[in-house]
Amino acid sequence: MSIKPNQLRDLIDETLSCILPDMTSQNARELLMMTAAQESHCGRYLQQVGCGVALGIFQMEPATYEDLFDNYLRYHQDLLKRLETHFSTNNKNFKVNMKGNLVYQIVLARLQYRRFPENLPDFSDTTAMACYYKKYWNTVKGKATIAEVLFNYDKYAF
Repeated sequence: MSIKPNQLRDLIDETLSCILPDMTSQNARELLMMTAAQESHCGRYLQQVGCGVALGIFQMEPATYEDLFDNYLRYHQDLLKRLETHFSTNNKNFKVNMKGNLVYQIVLARLQYRRFPENLPDFSDTTAMACYYKKYWNTVKGKATIAEVLFNYDKYAF
């Protein structure tokens, strides 16, 4: 069981258009779809299986969440204010938001990708998207392979 891909795409578009309109694009939407497909099979898992600590459909780790706030949003007050306008961003409700608030998860995942200076790849180049995901989300330390990401994107995002 997972979120129907067309409904998740619609939610990503609606969320980004409402909260981060300057970060809305097909490239962003499909990169988030690819990330969700790889990390949670588009919502099948809300917390990491096994001994990991990652949460939500994008499987963001608490350390990544904290780093996003401490080392990026702290220096981009306009983005932090947008978040605070729509969400309670205190650490008390971190787990609840990261497991159950899809809109919050979408915004944080998009902001995490926004941190990097390299432009988002074109959505029609799925290999480039998978490489971007691997470099900036899963990183060299992660277990995902480009082939696995492409397989899961085809399997769960359509």
